[in-house]
Amino acid sequence: MQLSKILSPDAIRVVGAMSSKKRLFHELGELAHTVHGLPAERTIEALMERETLGPTGVGHGIALPHARLDEAEAVRGLFMRIEKPMEFGSADRQPVDLVFALFAPASAGVDHLKALALVSRTMRDQSLCAKLRANDDPAVLHTLLTEAPASAAA
Repeated sequence: MQLSKILSPDAIRVVGAMSSKKRLFHELGELAHTVHGLPAERTIEALMERETLGPTGVGHGIALPHARLDEAEAVRGLFMRIEKPMEFGSADRQPVDLVFALFAPASAGVDHLKALALVSRTMRDQSLCAKLRANDDPAVLHTLLTEAPASAAA
């Protein structure tokens, strides 16, 4: 599995600020609808439901919200860089500025877990995260993410 199969160039956004996790999930839901054709309201609900199980903020300013949806036909991702880091309830209590959201079919089984592991490995690369934080161009962000060494590891 490679990130280039999950993350399309039009699935990347750079935003100035987010007022809350709920607002972020709304933005992700709208973007999932625009880019992947997923129903926005159902996507938002699924992200919020998953978050009630425990925060998807993994630390070091990174969040990996994810959800399974009957409407998803394949594992798909969205990436958002937030210029003004936001409170997310991460275990390390650090605000989040890099968000990689994943959506998988309800029946995805192991593919969902493989994708989540791939994204997690990729986002653990401190050098990559520094480059992501230093760039505003979605095309550059896409290239950085899809050409990262970890993206070939799964």
